[in-house]
This record gives sequence, structure tokens and C-alpha cells, in this order.
Amino acid sequence: MINIGEYNTLTILRSTDPGLFLGDGENNEVLLPNRYVPKEFNIWDKLEVFVYLDNEERLVAVTDKPYIMKGDFALLRCNAITKHGAFLDWGMVKELFCPFKEQAFKMKKGGWYLVHCYLDEITNRLVASSKTNRFLSNKELTVKQFDEVDIIISHPSDIGMNVIVNKKHLGLIYNDNIFGDLSIGDHLKGIVKKIRPGNKLDISLGQIGYRNIEPNAEKIMQELQDNGGFFNLTDKSNPDEIKAVLEMSKKSFKKAVGSLYKQKLIVIKEDGIYLV
Repeated sequence: MINIGEYNTLTILRSTDPGLFLGDGENNEVLLPNRYVPKEFNIWDKLEVFVYLDNEERLVAVTDKPYIMKGDFALLRCNAITKHGAFLDWGMVKELFCPFKEQAFKMKKGGWYLVHCYLDEITNRLVASSKTNRFLSNKELTVKQFDEVDIIISHPSDIGMNVIVNKKHLGLIYNDNIFGDLSIGDHLKGIVKKIRPGNKLDISLGQIGYRNIEPNAEKIMQELQDNGGFFNLTDKSNPDEIKAVLEMSKKSFKKAVGSLYKQKLIVIKEDGIYLV
């Protein structure tokens, strides 16, 4: 099967005047025009190519690397506006079309927009949409608390910055967790800080190895986050007090605290423990 909007590894079947015909082994063929043909090749060689519809609406293979593929999100520049919609630069000869109905806000020539690329089932063409939220869902999460995730900065809100999580979910970085400049379209690493009711994802920036935290340490991290990054327990605290707050023994508490301290996730002071 030859997949539009994706990289395909295809076999060189034959050489013709227009270029090379490539196949997938299932009797499907696509033309690689002469401008993309490598200087040296042999019949039956394998080539990795990107496949889409050209200006004549014909299936074509190219060796160009697009800025966005089917199912991806990317920040693209608007090159032109017509009566039908906007045309975006995505690194290919044929520009990526974004119809007016798929524009969250009316696009302008020269502007940059975060878009999602999808395959229109009616026209079989790749299309862009700046209504990115409709391609995300938190109904069934594929992440859990403290997971490291890939995020794309989406758009600001009154309380923080909305982000796309693993190209699947919508998340939020609160203003008090933003310590530098963030721009729409930035690709960063983040941590699932908390999962709120309704599967709302709180994200923090960084590449902290939360996945390696054992359960008691995870409970301490959660308690710190719920209490503004501090609680007044230390290894000198009364065992009953530790058990009342964290439901664990003092021995387990000290072990978990030691693990978090070694990973530089907390700071221990005389008055208590602080979240880094």
C-alpha cells in the first residue's frame, strides 16, 4: 500500500522518460519525476520517498522533506490567500491548502500559523487546519502522571499556555510554571504533573526522570505539589506524624526522600522539604 502524506519505502520497477516508477509489492505504482531521480540506481533498489498529489492532482513521489506530514502539527508560513483559502509553505513544490472553514482565525499572507495536516477523504488531498483542538482528545488518555511527554506550544490562555501532548491530547502549563519565553509551535519535553478531573492534563517543563520514582517517592512528590511545593516533614519528624500525613513508615519515608534528593528533585532544609 502506498500511503499519501507519509514516507514510503518503495522498489524501483522501471526507468522511463518521465522518471522512475516505484512499486509497493501490491501492484501499486507511483512516479518519481526525473528531478528527484538519484544519480546512481539499479532496478529493484529500495527508495524512501514522500508521496502526495501534485498540481495536476496526480499521485507523485518526491525526495523532498516536508515540514509537516499527515497527522503532524507544525508552524507554517502563509504564502498566499485566494478566494478558496490560504496556501502554506510546507517545503514542497505544491503548497499546502488551508480552506477558510479550517481557519481558527482568518489567515493573512506572511503570517505564521500552527496547523494540523490531515487527508481529506473526499478529495484525497492533504489539507491543513488551524483548528488544532478538534484533532485532540482527552477522553481516553495514553499518558499517566509523571510521564515524560513531547509537547508543542499551542496557544495562550488567561492562566497559562495550552500545549499539544504527544500529538494526541490537550494540556496546560500554568503561568507559575513558565520561567522563560515560549513561542507558538515550539517543540519541547514536558512532564505530566497532574491529571485533574475530566482528564485535564497539567504539564510542567523539563526532562525529569519521574518514571523511575518508586511509589512512596511518587506519593511525596504529589503531596509537595498539592501543598505549593513544601511540607514541614523531615527525617527528624515523629513517625506518627509521618504516618498521619503520608501513610507510610518513617523508614520508607527516609528511603523515598533520599531517592528524590539524589535525583535533585527536592531540597531538604531544617524547616522541611522543598520541591525543586
